[in-house]
Formats: sequence, structure tokens, C-alpha cells
Amino acid sequence: MTRIDFHVGAGDKLDYAARLVRKAVGSGAKVTVTAERPVLEQFDVKLWTFAQLDFTPHVFADSPLADVTPVLLADDPKKSPLHDVLVNLGDTVPEGFAGFERLIELIGQAEPDKAAGRERYRHYRERGYALTKFDIDGGAP
Repeated sequence: MTRIDFHVGAGDKLDYAARLVRKAVGSGAKVTVTAERPVLEQFDVKLWTFAQLDFTPHVFADSPLADVTPVLLADDPKKSPLHDVLVNLGDTVPEGFAGFERLIELIGQAEPDKAAGRERYRHYRERGYALTKFDIDGGAP
């Protein structure tokens, strides 16, 4: 069964996600990041610019390099060939999440984001998933 972690209270979700993804890749995980396409495009820019001394290799899931890149940006995670970690930057339950070893839900500080996060939390709990919550208070992973 997929391990599901909620990281709650991110001041800047994209910045937090970039650090989280970098840490996961550093530990050897293959990561798929999912959200609506405009959010993924913003996250693509974030991954290119957030650190001056290192780079997190990433491509969109439709790239010919998807099979050899440790981070994929996918608006449809079911199409991802990577199944270690799924990071959800969206506000709905990602389709196909059960095909991943681990799902990380990122919840920001804005009330609409919190409300959508509570709905997803309820969805997973009602289906019997064990859930872990991390209060991050805007901090780094």
C-alpha cells in the first residue's frame, strides 16, 4: 500500500517542493511531480533557478529523456515510468497514486489550499491509507 505523507504549512510550496525533490533524488529516489500544467511550468523554472551550486535533472513526462531522468513533471502521473515517489502540487487526488511507493502531499498556508488538503486527507483516510502529517511551518524539508 502506498505510503502517504502530508507536509503542511509550506510558505512557498514550489520552493519547499524543489528542496524536497532535491533531497529525494539525493537519496536515490525517482520522483514524479504532478499538478496542473501551469503549476508544473512554474515548478520547472523553480528547479532551474533555486540553487546556484547544484542542479536537479528534470524533464516533462512527454520528453524522450523521461526514461533516464530522475525527476518527471507530469500532469497525468499514470503515464510516468517512475514509481518511487509522487509529489502532488495540485489540489485534487492524483489519479494513479496507488501505483507509487510513496505519495507526498504538499499543503500551503492559504485557506483554499488547506481546505483542498483536508478533502484529500479525508479521501485517503476513508480508503484505509495510513497517513503521516508533518507540520513544516514554512521551513525546509
